[in-house]
Amino acid sequence: MLMDMGIDGVEVSEDGPSVDHVALLLTQIAEGDQGAFARLYDMLSSRVFGLILRVLVDRSQSEEVLQEVFLEIWQSAGRFAPNKGQGRSWILTIAHRRAVDRVRASQASTDRDARIGMRDLEVAFDGVAEDIELRMDAQRVVEGLRALPHAQREAIVLAYYGGYSQSEIAALVSTPLGTIKTRMRDGLSRLRAELGVRT
Repeated sequence: MLMDMGIDGVEVSEDGPSVDHVALLLTQIAEGDQGAFARLYDMLSSRVFGLILRVLVDRSQSEEVLQEVFLEIWQSAGRFAPNKGQGRSWILTIAHRRAVDRVRASQASTDRDARIGMRDLEVAFDGVAEDIELRMDAQRVVEGLRALPHAQREAIVLAYYGGYSQSEIAALVSTPLGTIKTRMRDGLSRLRAELGVRT
């Protein structure tokens, strides 16, 4: 009877059923056998790493996930059920799941950073609006303000020269806050256009 040990730990026989050496190693690992764990790592780590690298592309992240996979194998080998599939398939499923989880986590982090960046950009834009009179010649500002409709000019003058908040301006002129915000936004935009200012 000719037997051959396949690269995946499955013994192939011409005559009888194949032996899943990975499953046997997992059983030993579940009992705390460190030598079995070392043999399993030597047998499958390069294949597991290749699968992870195909999903993540990034080599350093793939190395981290490889360590996570083998830590999970060490901790949960007792949950492997040989009657439900091959040991190699169980391990590759863990590796694929971990790699996909890392991709999702990275994407969530990227999305969060983008949201923070947009918020910071909005804050910077507001800062430009608040500092507009400091960056322009006062006479040009006065002339630009004169060109605005009364309601827009009033809101801007109260905010930038009177020091009132938008809520306070709304109360002073008996106008809804949303209307004041719109007047200020439109007024500042028109004022920039009048003065040829680029932000």
